[in-house]
Amino acid sequence: MIDDLPSGREVGAAETPHVRGPAEWLAPSTLDAALALRAERADATVLAGGTFLGILVNQGFIEPAALLSLGQVEELRGMEVTPDGELRIGAMVTHRALERDPRVRERWPALARAFSLVASPRVRNQATVGGVLADADYASDPPAMLAALEARAVLRSAGGEREVAIEDLILGYYETCIGPDELLVEVRVPPAPGSAVYRKFRSRSSEDRPCVAVAAARRGDVLRVVVGAVADTPQHFPDACTLGDAAAIGAAYAERISPIDDARGSAAYRRRVTAVEVRRAIEALA
Repeated sequence: MIDDLPSGREVGAAETPHVRGPAEWLAPSTLDAALALRAERADATVLAGGTFLGILVNQGFIEPAALLSLGQVEELRGMEVTPDGELRIGAMVTHRALERDPRVRERWPALARAFSLVASPRVRNQATVGGVLADADYASDPPAMLAALEARAVLRSAGGEREVAIEDLILGYYETCIGPDELLVEVRVPPAPGSAVYRKFRSRSSEDRPCVAVAAARRGDVLRVVVGAVADTPQHFPDACTLGDAAAIGAAYAERISPIDDARGSAAYRRRVTAVEVRRAIEALA
């Protein structure tokens, strides 16, 4: 597991990842061309915003033979609200664009808040919605909030398209179900819930990455709570959400998660924080 990658070292808008050794640069200008290259070049590493990939390359964790850049694919930069109220976000929409969009701020304010808490404006101007999900970084903010809102990722290949729930997309540390011939092209968020909240607990003042992240949403009588940054995947326990009492739900989540130990906190510490932050998130929904 790659741990404690410093967000302050992330690549910004004026930078490109430093590649150690020769890497072929593939830069299609259309989605069809990108999908064709994805099918042909299984050895190519997909490059979206480059913030996280830049860290991995610069620190020597990976050494791509080829980079498939999506920077020129304008079809992936759109964002719209459909007539039935669904939010559709192109994979290359930046964090900054999403957090500042008036439609998102009005209808999905908790989603805008989650993206606004990622790193710095410089990083958010470069980092993309598709990239943060494809990276499957356990300590990033957006996945938990998107999972709480029951968002789905659209995966497309030259042969077809499928939708995957965010909680099913991320399989483990930096691992997703995206196939070798697929690209994550869009994220679809259901119509705005009755209420939603995102809470981010930092244990270290020197960085922005969460020790525990809690996203909660209530749609009618259904409560959905997702805890991020504590394990390899966002943690969601539907049966615990039916307990009714906020403190009881928090205690159930603290008992059932399988937290990690890292520089941001021990497993025991994460359990205690989870109990408190889940309770506070549910209370905030009221």
